Amino acid sequence: MLLGIVFAAAGMACVGSSVAVSTAITDAPLFTLQSVRYAVAAALLLVVARVTGWRVPSPRRREWLWLAGVAGAGLVLFNVGVVRGVAHAEPAVIGVAVAAVPMLLAIVPAVATRILPARGVVIGATVVTAGAVLVEGFGRTDAAGIGYALLVLVCEAGFTLLAVPVLSRLGAFGVSFHSVWMATAGMAVVGVATEGPAAVTTLGTTDLLAALHLAAVVTTLAFLLWFTAVDRLGSGRAGLLTGVVPVSAAALGVPLDGVVPGPMVWLGTAVVAAGLVIGLSERRRG
Repeated sequence: MLLGIVFAAAGMACVGSSVAVSTAITDAPLFTLQSVRYAVAAALLLVVARVTGWRVPSPRRREWLWLAGVAGAGLVLFNVGVVRGVAHAEPAVIGVAVAAVPMLLAIVPAVATRILPARGVVIGATVVTAGAVLVEGFGRTDAAGIGYALLVLVCEAGFTLLAVPVLSRLGAFGVSFHSVWMATAGMAVVGVATEGPAAVTTLGTTDLLAALHLAAVVTTLAFLLWFTAVDRLGSGRAGLLTGVVPVSAAALGVPLDGVVPGPMVWLGTAVVAAGLVIGLSERRRG
């Protein structure tokens, strides 16, 4: 269990680093850049497989549908929701939506299986969500912004929940690789439709370096760590560790931007830590 916690926390810390990188690519054609990111990530995963000797398992029958859900909802539609959402809402609103993911990851599997979730996990998820909201803060939005925030919330939870049925056979590597190459195709279609086929030629050096970081750290490394953790801990407990994302993003702001976290960030970090202790102390049910 301890190794799963470490993997989940490390994976979410990698995701938190994307906040700093994203500020450098606000003027880039984002959907096109995302397709480049996922294409590079797919290539990196193949390199990792070649070097380590890992086998790339082929999906069977319904597994294709689950993987398509992970890629379509958890990656493509999630990014569409974020990009469109920030046009109607301040980034903190989208961040608060993502902060509520632990609640969905704790409750949805219990509803689907008709098994009561562990009380400590639900309480921990509630506390972690509250702490993450304190770290993120609140922002202004309109009705469309709220809709996009809810879309982002559902898609972010779907990224994990839709992977659970195929993790046992395909493993973290198989789920990561197949969902990433599918997302490459999906984001390419969205990019061509909204930004034009020539958008890729407008990507500058900074954009490509950002795409490389997103591909290597936020996708390849983070996905492998995260799906391994979900397989070890279950979606409910692993979901608690998503509270690490806003905390790590705030921590990275100190060396990168010289921004020292305010009192609410420190309070939120303490609340997230308390939620993790509560949720992860509960014994896992069979």
